[in-house]
Amino acid sequence: MILESTICAIATPGNGALSILRVSGPNTFAIVEPIFKSAQKGKIISEQLPNTIHFGHIVDEDEIIDEVLVSIFRAPHSYTGEDSIEISCHGSVYIQQKIMELLIEQGAESAKPGEFTQRAFLNGKMDLSQAEAVADLIASESKASHAVAMQQMRGGFSQKIKVLRDRLLHFISLVELELDFSEEDVEFADRKELTKLVTDVKELVDSLKDSFQLGNVLKSGVPVAIIGRPNVGKSTLLNALLNEERAIVSEIEGTTRDAIEDTVVIEGITFRFIDTAGIRETADTIENLGIRKTYQKIDQSSIIMLLVEASDEAELINKSLVAIRKQLKDSQHLLLVINKSDLAETDTPDEMLSSIQLEESEKAVLISANKQTGISKLVSLLLEQINLGSLRHQDVIISNIRHFNALNSASESLERVLSGLTEQIPQDLLAQDIRGTLHYLGEITGEVTTDEILGNIFKNFCIGK
Repeated sequence: MILESTICAIATPGNGALSILRVSGPNTFAIVEPIFKSAQKGKIISEQLPNTIHFGHIVDEDEIIDEVLVSIFRAPHSYTGEDSIEISCHGSVYIQQKIMELLIEQGAESAKPGEFTQRAFLNGKMDLSQAEAVADLIASESKASHAVAMQQMRGGFSQKIKVLRDRLLHFISLVELELDFSEEDVEFADRKELTKLVTDVKELVDSLKDSFQLGNVLKSGVPVAIIGRPNVGKSTLLNALLNEERAIVSEIEGTTRDAIEDTVVIEGITFRFIDTAGIRETADTIENLGIRKTYQKIDQSSIIMLLVEASDEAELINKSLVAIRKQLKDSQHLLLVINKSDLAETDTPDEMLSSIQLEESEKAVLISANKQTGISKLVSLLLEQINLGSLRHQDVIISNIRHFNALNSASESLERVLSGLTEQIPQDLLAQDIRGTLHYLGEITGEVTTDEILGNIFKNFCIGK
């Protein structure tokens, strides 16, 4: 796709030692050439080889603005697929703004958020899911979120979708061919083979869709709610996990009135720990608001850490477990954390746990948040709750809600195809549902798209990317 405008932007935020400005479009060289004077007399950048770097000065008529390095990229071998230049200058805000003014005076337009990546998509340098992964890569704050974004940007997800679409396209062409010969009552698409294909495709689509739960928490951080009655040590545990005095610790009950959140990266996974108000019966209006928010945080969390004391009666702990289980969804994990183990009357963990009624999927650990013992075991249990097998084996994991919604719609269409094959519905209705599946899969990679979809995606990018 040939775009008539040439765009420019500052690609690095704020001021620092260095800054980069990007220019892309058909008039890139005509715009940069008048304001760049090479240190080598007589050198003209439009005559230089692609993928080369040149030293010189940015000038405003006779005034030198800065010493710079200019990197040259020629279409189609650039990020955007267009002629492009990157100007590396000193990081002064004044220098950056002055160079931008000069570029705009020469005819460039200030780039909108994500416009460079949008041009890369429009010029076929990447598909839409890869373009979205660029934003995720920039925003990644942990090894896990980086791995998911990099995997998608390199086209792992796109390739899976392409295979699914190609297999369905073959059969839809045969089904639609039958429509052309409807009067002859011929069958080009073997129904048993089509049923097997649709079943296989649906399993793959559902597998990708189900990976969203893991992908989403890896992208935004695993929310972990620390809950329990007042003064059981929730704030002390939060401070121990964060290794800093983040929450106020007091012997006075009801000190925590609001949820306190902070994040920490553990073995490449970002965890968002939430210290909540203690759960108890109280007449304090403000404390009750905090307790209500505790239940909201339980609903929003992937892992619930129920904190109790080692001196608690087993009956009390079991009642607390039963009460919390009623609040949990199937996708949530419950960890029983027995605090103040250093004050327990018995010396063996087995004796403490023998009377506690845990379900098969639940884990328990003894700690002393104050003495910071057992914290490493608790961290190991937290990591066990996150299914990292897919990430370690580099299977495709989705983390984008738009992709999840499209896959969900595709799965529903495939379910209608399977039902239609069982009920032997007419070919035209069968074809319609298969076409629906192709449409939803095409929305993911951008083979089916609209200006509204593109606008919503790229408006959230940073300027210069």
